[in-house]
Amino acid sequence: MIRFILLQNRQGKTRLAKYYVPLEDSEKHKVEYEVHRLVVNRDPKYTNFVEFRTHKVIYRRYAGLFFSLCVDITDNELAYLECIHLFVEILDHFFSNVYLILDEFILAGELQETSKKAIIERMGELEKLE
Repeated sequence: MIRFILLQNRQGKTRLAKYYVPLEDSEKHKVEYEVHRLVVNRDPKYTNFVEFRTHKVIYRRYAGLFFSLCVDITDNELAYLECIHLFVEILDHFFSNVYLILDEFILAGELQETSKKAIIERMGELEKLE
C-alpha cells in the first residue's frame, strides 16, 4: 500500500503531497523534511529504494524534482518505480489538475489503473466536461 506521494524540488520545497494514511500536520512536515534529506543526499550510484522508518521509499529524479512514494516494506519496488514513470508521462499530457491524475490511477493507496492509454482517455473525457 502507498502511504504517501511527495514531489519535492532540490531545495526541499514540497510541490505536491498526497497522503493515504492520516497524519497530523506537524508529522507531515517532519516526514517531508526527512524524506527530502534521505533522497537528495543519496549517491546516484545506489538504488532508488531506501528504508524509511518501518516502510520503504521509492524515488526517482526528473530534472529538478524528486518523485517519492512511501510504501509497505514487502511491496514490489519495481512496480512502484514504473508507477512514478507512468505518472510523469501522464503529466506530460495533462498538467492542469495533478491530484485528479493521481486519483485516476491510485485509489486509497493502491494502484488502480496502469494503462497510460486508459488514463489519458479518461482525462480527455473529464477535460471535455469542464
